[in-house]
Amino acid sequence: MPVTQVLSAPAPQGPADPVISCRNVWKIFGPRPQAARAELRLDPDARPQGHVVAVHDVTLDVMPGEMLVVMGLSGSGKSTLVRCLSRLNEITSGEILVEGREIGRLSEAELIDLRRRKMGMVFQSFGLLPNRNALENVAFPLEMRGQDRRSRIERAREMLALVGLKGRESYFPRELSGGQQQRVGIARSLAVEPDIWFLDEPFSALDPLIRREMQDEFLRLKGMLRKTIIFITHDFDEALRLADRIAIMKDGRVEQCDTPDRIVLSPATDYVARFTAEIDRARVLRASGLAAPTGQPVEGPSLPGGQTLRELARQLVNDSRDWIPVADAAGRTTGVLERAKALDILLGGAA
Repeated sequence: MPVTQVLSAPAPQGPADPVISCRNVWKIFGPRPQAARAELRLDPDARPQGHVVAVHDVTLDVMPGEMLVVMGLSGSGKSTLVRCLSRLNEITSGEILVEGREIGRLSEAELIDLRRRKMGMVFQSFGLLPNRNALENVAFPLEMRGQDRRSRIERAREMLALVGLKGRESYFPRELSGGQQQRVGIARSLAVEPDIWFLDEPFSALDPLIRREMQDEFLRLKGMLRKTIIFITHDFDEALRLADRIAIMKDGRVEQCDTPDRIVLSPATDYVARFTAEIDRARVLRASGLAAPTGQPVEGPSLPGGQTLRELARQLVNDSRDWIPVADAAGRTTGVLERAKALDILLGGAA
């Protein structure tokens, strides 16, 4: 398919301002990054010798309570972008604002305070302290913050219970399975009560069964805690399962940033289309994503807009109406679904 544009859809809008705003951000590794950036601005296809363009002119917003999944193949720039958002990497140029504050202008003390009080981070390597048990590992960031022992231990117990590890507080990392170690890492990042949660391929080292269980656990925590989350993965199935929006990266660029439904239905580039080519659309597309505005009321029961066509298969097959109303979580009709089109997708036809 021809490349017509690089699509970066706006974040879901509401009364709140973005938690994170990323404006024309570049990160170039090499001896003369500013000169390399100037060369690339003149010729986007240039390959500045001796430089690696890890993040290429990225602009996006992340809204409160949103889960943005950043995905791409190895070397696409996804991990570097997230390290820039937390200022673990200094950017070459551009602007990153966290809750309205440009983090590039923060002093070292202000940056440390922001990370300690606002940000939680979970990485692929669990990073647990081997000489401390699970409870002590979770309490460790609170100890670094200077919190008293009684309150930090109480908080650590609460977080271990939240991730399903009650009763294993005294276990050392070597006594825990890989999935349990990952849960300790998640509990530790949550102990500081972060508003912003960065997760860099946290499940990629786990076997498929444990990985699925951790995704289930994560979806449960997401629903309970309403954090603003940036989640990195190279697994498209994982991205589709977890994301409110997905940003697909290639060579440091964001090829497309949009909802899973729109990425599957309307890939912006050939590269994005290859990611979606083998996806079972009925497992991804939700009734709300296919609903059209209704000109007049449609009689009869509605379909829940948040469910996928695969989940609604029995209702779609048994319902004889040509157009079926779709409702939101509050029961309000938001549009109507063309049954024939939905069945085409469900049975493997063209969208």
